Amino acid sequence: MAKKAKTIDEYLAGLPRDQRAVLEGIRRTIRAAVPRGEECISYGVPAFRVDGKVLVGFGAASGHCTFFPMSGTITAAHRAELSGYETTKGAIRFQPESPLPGALVRELVRWRLAEMRG
Repeated sequence: MAKKAKTIDEYLAGLPRDQRAVLEGIRRTIRAAVPRGEECISYGVPAFRVDGKVLVGFGAASGHCTFFPMSGTITAAHRAELSGYETTKGAIRFQPESPLPGALVRELVRWRLAEMRG
């Protein structure tokens, strides 16, 4: 994207169709899991905030999509469920043709929310 997006809609509009479709699905899943979450752009990617703190984010790069759990413990805690994906401490990468299942996204969001609430 040439210019920085100010909204999730702007961010998604600049993506190829396959990535946009997958990320729109992740957006809907997060919104359903956290109805009071506030959409924002954080660190240049679409994210959801709860009580002023970033909950999770998602984005696209050349050739893949990424889910950002915004926590260093989530990928380790869900190692088995994430075994088919490329993970780092702060990111879960996947191909648009093999997106993260909605149930897994909901679980990761719930885990992160519980972690934020201490």
